[in-house]
Amino acid sequence: MDTTTISPSPLLSRVKEIRHRMQAAGDRGQVTLLAAVKYATADQINELHRACGVHDIGENRVQQLLEHYPLLQDKQTLNIHFIGSLQTNKVKYIVDKVCMIHSLDSLKLAAEIEKQCAKIDRCMDVLVEVNSGHEQSKGGVMPEDVADFCLALSDFPHLKLRGFMTMAPKCDNFDQYRKFFQQTYVNCLDIWQKKLDNIRERPIFSMGMSDSFESAIAEGATIVRVGGALFR
Repeated sequence: MDTTTISPSPLLSRVKEIRHRMQAAGDRGQVTLLAAVKYATADQINELHRACGVHDIGENRVQQLLEHYPLLQDKQTLNIHFIGSLQTNKVKYIVDKVCMIHSLDSLKLAAEIEKQCAKIDRCMDVLVEVNSGHEQSKGGVMPEDVADFCLALSDFPHLKLRGFMTMAPKCDNFDQYRKFFQQTYVNCLDIWQKKLDNIRERPIFSMGMSDSFESAIAEGATIVRVGGALFR
């Protein structure tokens, strides 16, 4: 009898490890693992989706998305999110390919998404990117401006506001990250409930990456964007 055992793929092992860490951090099956595929090949994305049960991926760059897209299998069950900085002149290339844009941070960008989605009669789910650390080197709406920005999005009928995304500043430990995620969650939930009470769905909070997703889950993240821990 052949007793040879087949070792699980490294990618599957890492997915299992991350899901275990998510559960230990407080996830009860309600947090979406989004694979940030900046450093992945199309073959790795297909393995993640078909063999590892990861159905949400995040693209950081338009050009890379366009390179991956024709090579992806089972696209009808794969949710492609755009999570990187998005230039207005690139919007037209992705609006027919992605399910959500996480990095909405200007009315100029909102107007372009509106324009391109109107052409194809599509409503795009969007998240407002919040600059939780007031970092001048990063995009995102400053926390004190988020309420007014969200209200202004009502002028764009082909955009559907679903929630918020943030990238915390680089921190040294769990508790430092947790502070930024807590502030974003509390402030944005307050805006959602008091200023946007016409939206019935609970807001999405896309918070936390490979070095911080456990802190983000502890503070209410509903999507975590993990890349380096998968493709190390």
